[in-house]
Amino acid sequence: MSDVIHIQIDRADGSLQRLIGLVERRGFHIDGMTLSDEGAARRVQIQVRGRDAGRCAENLGRQIDRLFGAVRVARPQAAFHPEVAA
Repeated sequence: MSDVIHIQIDRADGSLQRLIGLVERRGFHIDGMTLSDEGAARRVQIQVRGRDAGRCAENLGRQIDRLFGAVRVARPQAAFHPEVAA
């Protein structure tokens, strides 16, 4: 199952690379990412999936909050997986 985290990050050199590195070091795969520029900042929507069941996207979000120049603008939400009727 994947989670989506919305982040606002500075457009400073290397800021996106630091974000991606943090996600990978914390044991998550990046399934998708969208970027949009908003003046001096970027909006990043990142879809992540833990490498194992012990990974919690909320803990990852708290680590992102500590990253210089980055702040979450929305909490992780589980991706929508509709049930298939048989």
